[in-house]
Amino acid sequence: MAKRNNYSLKVGLFGIGLEAYWDQFEGLESRLKGYVGIVENNLAGFGAEIINLGLIDTPEKAVEAGHQFRQEDVDLIFLYVTTYALSATVLPVVRRAKVPVIVLNLVPEAAIDYEWFNRLDDRTRMTGEWLAYCSACPVPEIANVFKRASVPFYQVTGMLHHDPVAWDQIREWIEAANVAHKMAHNRLGVMGNYYSGMLDIYSDLTLQCATFGGHVEVIEVDELSALKQLVEDSEVETMLAEFHSIFDIQSDCSQEELVRAAKTAVALNKLVAQHDLGSMAYYHKGTGNPLNEDTMSAVILGNSLLTARGIPVAGEYEIKNAQAMKIMDLFGSGGSFTEYYAMDFNDDVVLMGHDGPGHIAISEGKTKVRPLYVYHGKVGNGLSVEMSVRLGAVTLLSVVETFEGKVLFLVAEGESVAGPILEIGNTNSRYKFSIGARRFVEEWNNQGPAHHCAVGVGHIASKIKKLAELLHIKTVQIC
Repeated sequence: MAKRNNYSLKVGLFGIGLEAYWDQFEGLESRLKGYVGIVENNLAGFGAEIINLGLIDTPEKAVEAGHQFRQEDVDLIFLYVTTYALSATVLPVVRRAKVPVIVLNLVPEAAIDYEWFNRLDDRTRMTGEWLAYCSACPVPEIANVFKRASVPFYQVTGMLHHDPVAWDQIREWIEAANVAHKMAHNRLGVMGNYYSGMLDIYSDLTLQCATFGGHVEVIEVDELSALKQLVEDSEVETMLAEFHSIFDIQSDCSQEELVRAAKTAVALNKLVAQHDLGSMAYYHKGTGNPLNEDTMSAVILGNSLLTARGIPVAGEYEIKNAQAMKIMDLFGSGGSFTEYYAMDFNDDVVLMGHDGPGHIAISEGKTKVRPLYVYHGKVGNGLSVEMSVRLGAVTLLSVVETFEGKVLFLVAEGESVAGPILEIGNTNSRYKFSIGARRFVEEWNNQGPAHHCAVGVGHIASKIKKLAELLHIKTVQIC
């Protein structure tokens, strides 16, 4: 039995200031510490454990903070610039922590009240007040030092209060860090073998692990077949009840096929639990072994249920797309397996879908179950799912392996629109893009992706780009 991952996302936070100010300007230190506390409370509301080291105001404290962040195993650091501070109070922190840094340049209010400020009769007090609004001052100095020290950093500029633009960006950085963290601890199962001749889907497993982290568990189809033989009748009945609750089972689905699919679904759940899988890619011809052919021709419903509960399953052993689907699902957008089906030039849409499992949690209405008497291009027959992705905003993501031996994110935002689909027992949707169907297809293809991609609901390209920055990989957005 695999050991479950109990690691949680940890986000470091520290503010910076200049120790020499505290004796000069009464109340400034406590005021700035209060601002750091506000940032901590807001960050905690975005779902991460916050490690707040408070206000760092000397190089000596900076060295200690770097050690503390490293000991705490933080995934990301927010550097809150409260006022002018020396870059020497920053560099020792981030060099030792060795994690991505987001520089927060947030002023307490939209502007200083100039009239009130200029009526103050104490110039020392005036300077102290100005310094409380001085967060932008040291950012160029910090940026200069980060660049010269080859420290990657990102910025959010705005206001501490009443600034949804800035705080939406901050929330997205935490969401992206959470996805990166979970991908680093994900266990991807690969079961079976490649579809022979699909050269575009062949993946470099070492590159995938080096880019995203995680572990790839290679699984034999025989293991699933063996588990299937041990499934009890009571487990099958429970799964059948789940089928009838979740799916719209068509009248031409035989009870024999439903039982076969239910038995396989139970075995799949046990396989996933046994290996603690967070995602999976599979394919098996099934030829020469009737037991394995029977198993693998009955996985579609079970794999659709797994995908819907956050364990995305990609067919045709498309490992890169299992990664894309997992990323989309971790962002809360779903992530259904898809490819080009056809183009409709009358309506300027691209029809996209795939045989096999779909992400039924993002379907438009209840997912239909239909019998297929032949799996086109594959061995066997059985039950399949027919669904369209929920109408409205969608994002497409392809994890591309380039000829330079790197990973690239290919992204497009579009709309899932109503209209006729191909009722062939597959996932199938109509997608409209701002640049038009013809240009979308050509520009997407120009990037050299595999022919599969993941589609999820909502427009989340900005989040995917932040994830790419944290992983040090390139993003190309088509539209």
